[in-house]
Amino acid sequence: MLARVPGILVAALFALPLALVAIGALRPPDLAASVGAGLLPAGPSLESFPRAFELQPLGRQLANSMIVAGIAVPLSVLTASAAGFGMLLAAPRTRRLLIAATLALLVVPPAALWVPRFVLFSEAGLTDTFVPLIAPAIMGTSPLFALLFYWSFRRIPRDLLDAARLEGLGPVALWWRVGVPLTRPTAFAVGALAFVAHWGNFIDPLLYLFDPDRATLPLGLRTLSQLKPTDFGVLMAGALVAAVPAVLAFALVQRPFLSSARSGGGLAR
Repeated sequence: MLARVPGILVAALFALPLALVAIGALRPPDLAASVGAGLLPAGPSLESFPRAFELQPLGRQLANSMIVAGIAVPLSVLTASAAGFGMLLAAPRTRRLLIAATLALLVVPPAALWVPRFVLFSEAGLTDTFVPLIAPAIMGTSPLFALLFYWSFRRIPRDLLDAARLEGLGPVALWWRVGVPLTRPTAFAVGALAFVAHWGNFIDPLLYLFDPDRATLPLGLRTLSQLKPTDFGVLMAGALVAAVPAVLAFALVQRPFLSSARSGGGLAR
């Protein structure tokens, strides 16, 4: 039991902000924010939730975010997995260069890409669409995801890959039929991280979306944050609506991730 105490404390630490958001969402509209023991009002109410949906079309924005994440997350997992397996099959010198380039990409500040990417999508006539929001998934969303898959693929016994080659499997079949099934924990982890990255993406929708009907949830929260201070409960209600899908995504991924990780995901230990 004592061995679980550190894990419980860490979980409580990460759950505290979400608990504060949930408590803040119970404040009635037109009640200013407070600190300390006054955070939870004497009369908790759910009135801030319908008020938030009245002030902002959160339902449509929620659907837009779901569309973006629903396309981008599987695409991120597939492309990052393929990139990681490609690094594994590359010649040693080429592999070192690819890993060095991937690490270099990790230190490039995202702000440095805003202007050239906007010019590129603008010239292609793709602004005010979901394409610029989904496009990073074609490259795996983050170089880190490709590295995670590469490190996971390295755990596959070389003899297993050689035996599959002798059976006539080419690089693509080797990746899909051997590599992908044996790296399920990494796929679950990357999927969860990619979901959070695309779900909470604020800058790209702000840059590329002009039609309010295409706005995603982070843009709606930005508008709610500009309300008068007495609408603190409304803002917290909107923030809770935005947080619930991410929490559910991690909850759904947790069980298959842990079961695959405990079994080694089919990898030799």
